[in-house]
Amino acid sequence: MWVLMYVFSYSVNPAATSDKAEWRLLPTVVFQEFTSEERCRTAKSTLEGSLKDAGARLKSGFEDLKSIGKADPAQIIIAYNVECLPK
Repeated sequence: MWVLMYVFSYSVNPAATSDKAEWRLLPTVVFQEFTSEERCRTAKSTLEGSLKDAGARLKSGFEDLKSIGKADPAQIIIAYNVECLPK
């Protein structure tokens, strides 16, 4: 048995937004069991790609806002870690 574990969090500093509010998602930890290492690693790869794409879209949106002086993407922190662990 294998367990896929991932941790995800993000923070947007008030300097990055026009409303001066801080947006913070405290770390979320998720566990999912798999019957084989191969299935766990496939899920890990898919999840990592999805989290990377989501972070890139978020930063891209802030880049667009930066061009009109409304945001600073340097004030965004996106963190995630995905692991397959034997149970």
